[in-house]
Amino acid sequence: MAESFVIFLLKCFYLILPAYFANMAPVIVKKIDFFAYPIDFDKQISKKPIFGKNKTFRGLIFGVIFAAIVAYLQFLLYNAGFFRNISFINYQNWLLFGLLMGAGALTGDLIKSFFKRRLDIAPGEKFIPFDQTDFVVGALLFIVPIFNLTLKIFITSLLLSFILHIIVNHIAFYLKIRNEKW
Repeated sequence: MAESFVIFLLKCFYLILPAYFANMAPVIVKKIDFFAYPIDFDKQISKKPIFGKNKTFRGLIFGVIFAAIVAYLQFLLYNAGFFRNISFINYQNWLLFGLLMGAGALTGDLIKSFFKRRLDIAPGEKFIPFDQTDFVVGALLFIVPIFNLTLKIFITSLLLSFILHIIVNHIAFYLKIRNEKW
């Protein structure tokens, strides 16, 4: 029983992996000047930024690219026994899967940022649990048309991601990759 639970956790982690990379991409590429323009074009609603200057086309583009690359690697690894055993899908539609995961993850993040700005929460300020789950919800909702997402997979992926997000961001902060722990 314990082994099957561990395998299920691993499958959920592996499924959401492209979204993790999409979510990390904007931080990884933040020093690249390519398309470093705010998605909201610095426009405001009620004197508040729509998303904020930190949400750029650069992050969106690279986030989707990173997710597609990870999905392609999953496709390449699928025929290896271990990776087939931890896969919910066969990755034949890796490009569509990667694009949906990346776009979904970043859309979830944008929606969260929209609400943070409405609530006067500054970029980088804590907004628990949404900072840890926004990209997962977005990614999973975007793949629903091509993947039979169960409630068990959804909830497990969400909880697992919540915990891992906190751990990874703390590590990135102490490695001086991020300016804040969240």
